[in-house]
Formats: sequence, C-alpha cells, structure tokens
Amino acid sequence: MIAIGIAEPGEADVLREEERPVPRPGRDQVLIRTAYAGVNRPDILQRKGLYPPPEGASDIPGLEVAGKIVAIGDGVASSLLGTQVCALLGGGGYAQYCLANANHCLQVPDGLAPELAAAFPETLFTVWHNVFGRGWARQGETLLVHGGTSGIGTMAIKLAKLFDLTVIVTCGTDEKCAAARAIGADHAINYKTADFVEEVKRITGGAGVNLVLDMVAGDYTQRNLDCLAEDGRLVTIAVLGGAKATINMAKLMVRRQTITGSTLRSRPDSFKALLAAEIEQNLWPFVEEGRLTPELDRIFPLGEAAAAHRRMEGGEHIGKIVLQVPHG
Repeated sequence: MIAIGIAEPGEADVLREEERPVPRPGRDQVLIRTAYAGVNRPDILQRKGLYPPPEGASDIPGLEVAGKIVAIGDGVASSLLGTQVCALLGGGGYAQYCLANANHCLQVPDGLAPELAAAFPETLFTVWHNVFGRGWARQGETLLVHGGTSGIGTMAIKLAKLFDLTVIVTCGTDEKCAAARAIGADHAINYKTADFVEEVKRITGGAGVNLVLDMVAGDYTQRNLDCLAEDGRLVTIAVLGGAKATINMAKLMVRRQTITGSTLRSRPDSFKALLAAEIEQNLWPFVEEGRLTPELDRIFPLGEAAAAHRRMEGGEHIGKIVLQVPHG
C-alpha cells in the first residue's frame, strides 16, 4: 500500500510517499480501506519528533480516517464487514489502509460525505470530553475558546451552540473573527488588536465566563483565570505557548476556580471505547439529522501531505484539513 512516512524529524518536506505492507487486524481490530484522513496539530508535532506515537501504534501519522471496513480481527462482529465508518486512531491514517479498534469506529450516516466524516473523530472526541466531560459545561453557560477557527475551535463552537451555550472566541485577524461568527460564535475577539481579558469582562458585564477551552497555556494561563467567573473551569488541551505557567493561587482560591486538562492519544483503548459510546448516544443523532457537521477548510491529495502540513502551520486555515487517499 501507499503511505506517508516521516523520513526524519524536520519540516514538512520530510513527509514522503513510501510502500508499506497492508497491516493485518489483530484481536478487536478492523482494517479500513481509507478514503480520507484528517490532518491534526499532533501530526505536525510527530513529524518534528516532538510527539512520538504511543507503544503499539503505527509510526505513520494520522489520527482519524473515514473509509470502508474490509477485514476484521478476532472478537469483531462479522456484520461490520463492508461498513462505512469514521474512526479515531493511535496513528496510521496517512495510508491506503489502516487499523482501528472496532470500538473506536462510528458508522457514517447516509448522506454524510466521507471527507466530512474523516474530519470528525479527533475534534469531536476531544471537544466532547474536555468541554462537557472535564469542563462540566451546562446549558446557559458562557464558553471562551482560543483558536476559534481551528479544527478544535470550529467544532467547539458548533457543539456548544447545540447545547445552548454562549460562545466567545479569540482569533488572530478580523477576517477570522468574522468567519467564527458566521460559524456560530456569539462574540469574536481579535487578540492581536484587543486585550481578550478586558473584552471578556466587557462582553460579560464583568461576570466572566464559566469555562475556558485553551490550547496555548504558558502566559495565557493566568489571563484565562482572570477571564473566569467564580467557580469557573479552565481546561487546557495543548501547550502551544509553553508548558509552564505562573499563576496567582490566592485569586484562584478566593474565586474557587478549577484547572484541568487532558491528552487523548495516549489514553487506554477502553477509555476511548467509552468515549465513542458516549458520542454515539449523545451526539451522533445530531450528525444523522444533519445538525452537526465539521467545518471543512481544504482537501489535499495524500501525496501532497507536506502542503497540507504547511497550510496548517501557516495558520490561514478555517476548520479542518483532510487528505484524499487514492486507490487503484
């Protein structure tokens, strides 16, 4: 099969087409004939040598795909053969075939384009767990999302609006702010031209937001806490601004604020299976009804994976970038 390998840690041009053997599914696994694969920030970190795949995962990048199940391992129901699914992976998505745990797959509804299905798993699993699981978001609350036009940001907007949250986002340009509002954000702040802490206070009448979904960390951490209302929750899912932060613990205690965070890729298969089951029950009906779809930025051929990475690193994308995988 054709796959995209990483020749050595480095910039986007280290991504190379190569031939690999088609993997064989083990127990509880399915083999997917990949139609589309999503591109995510962790793929870039892996390419740079900063985020190695967990033990047992493929060294081929790619954390989500859509395609057809063409083979099954022991313990998997034969009825899954031939099913169109999207799946969360530990790695291996940038290839014509990939392995997935059968319990990490979601059946693609009729009418949902495969390129959209491939853009779901990583962002949907991440936002659902962090905003609603770890962040305890509730109807009527206000959510602040950094990176409002990223794949995670656009999914957070759409999911939060389904559950009647007010959404404030930050973006780096006025054009991106406008795009975020068009997607559904109630307010968008250009963080390059305004102090987002002061803007959040203005928008909320000084009350602050109930929840912050943050991908920056570093010196954003105290500023995020300053945006929070009493009993507010800060959930961190990436550390693009640095892994270390200094915060005022006295202010945190007085306002009874909570800081939490998580990563997804290294979590056990059993946890991801439970998360998939939650999503199937709570969110997949919205997908089947057409009320929830990812925001798609651009589709690249698999062989142009390097160009897809450069687009993501350039920061101009709005929504998800996916790769179309050729066959035959």
